Amino acid sequence: MSAAGTPTDPTTAPESTTMSVDVTWTPAWDRTEGEERARALFASVYGTAPAGVWSAPGRVNLIGEHTDYNGGLALPIALPHRTYAAVSRRDDDVVRLVSAQEPTGVREVRLADAVPGAVTGWAAYVVGVAWALREAGHAVGGFDLAIDSCVPFGAGLSSSAALEASVAVALDALHDLGLAGTVDAAGAATDDAGRSTLAQVCVRAENEMAGAPTGGMDQAASLRARAGHALLLDCLDGSVQHVPFDLAAHGLALLVVDTRAEHSHVSGEYAQRRASCEEAARRLGVGTLREVADDPQAAARALAALAAGEDGDLLVRRVRHVVDEIARVGEFVTHLGTGDVTGVGPAMDASHDSLRDDYEVSCRELDLAVDTARASGAHGARMTGGGFGGSAIALVDAGAVEGVAQAVADAFAAAGLHAPAFAVAVAGPPAG
Repeated sequence: MSAAGTPTDPTTAPESTTMSVDVTWTPAWDRTEGEERARALFASVYGTAPAGVWSAPGRVNLIGEHTDYNGGLALPIALPHRTYAAVSRRDDDVVRLVSAQEPTGVREVRLADAVPGAVTGWAAYVVGVAWALREAGHAVGGFDLAIDSCVPFGAGLSSSAALEASVAVALDALHDLGLAGTVDAAGAATDDAGRSTLAQVCVRAENEMAGAPTGGMDQAASLRARAGHALLLDCLDGSVQHVPFDLAAHGLALLVVDTRAEHSHVSGEYAQRRASCEEAARRLGVGTLREVADDPQAAARALAALAAGEDGDLLVRRVRHVVDEIARVGEFVTHLGTGDVTGVGPAMDASHDSLRDDYEVSCRELDLAVDTARASGAHGARMTGGGFGGSAIALVDAGAVEGVAQAVADAFAAAGLHAPAFAVAVAGPPAG
């Protein structure tokens, strides 16, 4: 603990003070604990030790929401919270899988029978990775797997991508595919091109096998991030830049508020937002909305053209969010580059307001978390992730972490909502 009582280690919950309601913290496991948990589960279920344990992080998106499937920019960091996969190869095409987070016992799927729509639940994300690798021409066979995770499920922190990426790097290692490379001592991947390929495999697993129409930001963050950096992802060409992101050096912290309002990407609302953007792009004669976002004059003409058509108001609001959000990513990165870190606050605030009003993906819990954090002194706050529930983030002074968390917890209690959970996010290493 620091002198101010702020957690200096994200695996350690802050010490309690006098509180009107309890504040719940979600600590990250250290790598040793996570690996031991997965290894022990594997041994208890399958009666033998796994060939190895691999892990992958969840993510927080600092800014750039619903831009990935529009060819835009996003700026996520990898969380210290990770999913751990203990895995061994089999000599057949059977996949057996068990999770400490699911009390349903062992599931079994034959890869020969694994086609989109045939596998349900969390198993679709696991089997989907093997299926997508096989579809890409890799000779991946059956395996036994045990999962344990400290990435909160349904919190908008990309537990699905963490699951996919942990399985992807495990299968890459077990089958000598040569795509994942290694992660060096500084927390950087040695083969970004190969990891980009693995990220696309994971996207296909999520889109086609699990039926979630997401973009590729989550998988890129889990596989291609770098410790101590934010990942500036260009979703038009898949290129990345690593932007230094060390809030502690500036006396700041990123507070994550899991509202406990569970969200799911396998829902009609998410698909509707993506369909609206694709329809707008079709009417404008462009491949993605990025093509108008990069030119302010073109963006203004595009909004005017959409306003005159059917469903004009709806499409204008959706496109306006995407265009402005892409610009906000650039603004955020500029502030980081100049060392004016608190200067990112207005962009965070504007992002949430746009997601609430133009994109309509916020909810009562997210708005309450954001509004309370702002009123309690946060430099900026916004929802993070796809929306319709999930988590919010707030940029706060390091010494104010507990006070802001307490204010949010009290506000939720006063509103009669489920108690939120909190974490402090630092930029961690990628899957490995």
